Order: sequence, then C-alpha cells, then structure tokens
Amino acid sequence: MKKLIRLSKSCISNLEKKAVERVLSKEHLGMGDEVQVFEKKLKKMLNRPVVCVNSGTAALHLALQACGIGAGDEVLVPSITYVSSFQSISATGAKAIPCDVNENNLIINLKDSEKRLTKKTKAIMPVHFSGSVGELDELYKFAKKNNLRVIEDAAHAFGTTYKKKVIGSFGDITCFSFDGIKNITSGEGGCLVTNDKKIIQSSKDARLLGVINDTEKRFSAQRSWDFDVKRQGWRYHMSNINAAIGIAQLKRFKLLTKQRQNSCKYYDSLFKKQNKIMIFKRNYDLEVPHIYVVKINKMKNRNNLRKKLIKLGIQTGVHYFPNHKLSKYKLNTRKKLKVTDKIYKKLLTLPLHPDISKNDIKRVVNSLSKVLL
Repeated sequence: MKKLIRLSKSCISNLEKKAVERVLSKEHLGMGDEVQVFEKKLKKMLNRPVVCVNSGTAALHLALQACGIGAGDEVLVPSITYVSSFQSISATGAKAIPCDVNENNLIINLKDSEKRLTKKTKAIMPVHFSGSVGELDELYKFAKKNNLRVIEDAAHAFGTTYKKKVIGSFGDITCFSFDGIKNITSGEGGCLVTNDKKIIQSSKDARLLGVINDTEKRFSAQRSWDFDVKRQGWRYHMSNINAAIGIAQLKRFKLLTKQRQNSCKYYDSLFKKQNKIMIFKRNYDLEVPHIYVVKINKMKNRNNLRKKLIKLGIQTGVHYFPNHKLSKYKLNTRKKLKVTDKIYKKLLTLPLHPDISKNDIKRVVNSLSKVLL
C-alpha cells in the first residue's frame, strides 16, 4: 500500500510546539496577552485594526452583526462556497441570497447578482475562492452604486495580493480563517479587519458575550466583574494557545506561501500536457492558494472517481456542493444559477498543503489521468 497523499493537513514545526508549551507553562490558556500580540502582528502586516476570534465563521457573523444586518435584510453571496458563509448570514436573522459564479474563476458574478437585488439587500459577501479575488475594483463599484456593505470572505486568501496591495489591507471589511488547514493556522481561529472603528469596537465586545471593554481587561490578565452589556454577544474570543500557534505560523508564512505557490505551478505544468483536465488560470506569484481545483468536463461519476483514487492512496475533495441545493437555503433562490448548476458536478479538488512533494504531485496527476482513461 502506497503512502496516503492527504487532501489537506496542518503543517506545523517545532516552533509551534514550543509556542504552545510556553503558553501551557504560564497556565493562562484563555484570551490574554498572546492574542494581543497576534492582533498587533496582523495589524502590522495589514496596516489596519484586527479583531481575532475563534473561527472565520465567527468573524463573518460579527462583521454582519456590527453592520446592523438582521431580520428582514438580504445578503448576496455566491452559492459555491462552504456553508459557513451562508450560516453566518442566517445566524443574524438575515436571508442569504445565492448568486451565480463566473465560469472562468468561480468568483461571484456581478451581472447575476444585480438581478437578485431588492430593497432588502444590505450587503454583498464575495468569496475569494481558492485564494483568487477576481476583479475587486468592479465589485466595490457595484457595492457603492447599490449602497451595499462589502464583507469579504477571504478564508482562502490570506497573503494574496491585488494590485500590489495585500488582501485585508484595503476595502470595507475582510474576514480570514485560521483553521487547521488554511494558509496559516492557529489550530482554530479567524479575524476580521477594517478601518471602521464602530465595527472594530462592536466586534471586540461581541466576541466576549457583549461585555463592554472586556478586551482590555483580558489582555492584562484580568476579568470584568462590574460591567454592562448593551447588545447581543457571543463566546467567540480566541485563546492564548491558538494565538501562540498563529504567531509561530506568521514567522514561517513566507516559506509556507512559497511551498503552496510552487506546488500549484507544478500541477499546472503537468496538466498542460493533457486535455482531459482543465485548470483554472491563476497567477500564483500574486495569489496564495488554499486549494487546487480542476474541472473535468467529461466526468461521468465523481464519487466513483474519488473511490478509485482513494484506492490508489490519494485523497480528493469537492469544493463545494452548492448552498442553494441545501434544504435550509434552497427556498432563497429566485432565479436559476445556470453556471453553478453546470460546473459544480465537474469540479474536483486535488491534494495541496505545504508538505506535499513534487513526487506526490506527479503521482496524483498520473493516477488521475490513468483513472480517466
């Protein structure tokens, strides 16, 4: 049995292990000074205020809530995304409106989105699929024209640059995920980034059950005992353990980035030699890819294909099953999503993580080509 080539995995070093041991030795595991340091380092990288939370989903939820989005409101979001994007919207009481994507990059289609606008539409949530962001300038023009808040779901795109600016360093609100397999991990975690002071303060309080100004107390290893709560809050704060892992990952980020980019470039070079598997054109000098997705036009049965590959020791994934086909959200669809309905059946995600080798990639490509014969 050949070794299993995993679809994705956490890639950690002794640096992360020592960071966790250091926090454990302090015996202050909850939110404290490590979270404060992590936020400061992220702020230095992105040149904007940062609020760290326990997941990317929590970041999206807090961003929406801080924008005042709730019951009766609608948010435009591409159907091809993980359900977390949709759940963060419905968690506020608002309605997630599934939108179609562009066939060439799987990014939200603005012409389709325009058809789904109503008087209830309050925001648009672009999803930076696989690390690609599409034409962000056009999206922001669309949002300005229609008086929409923009909440970027950048869970896949930490480190990606657009017109020489790193994602998160500009725009309205950007949310990242730091879960176990993302471009950097904190074990579990995420953050939101914005220049909007009201959004920052609201999110700081809301991550700690709405306790006003509790963040400052936590950072100094104290608790608020005599406090007030004015708005709905959640237990969304990040722990010192998670922050310590994230700080260590930031130190290794250039290396982790290069490994991801080089792996995708190598995949592309191998797939260009055949015509059954279509690649999405990406600029991996600018994008930091979270996943590597291909399109197989003549794919007859994806489940059988994946079973054959796992027998060969290769894990694959599907990014994503469209949300407008889920029971909870299918009634939110007003018009057909023609591209999404056609393309999602042809998508296959191949192994990608910083520890994958060229030999692994060659084996994946050869095995996939062989199975498709």
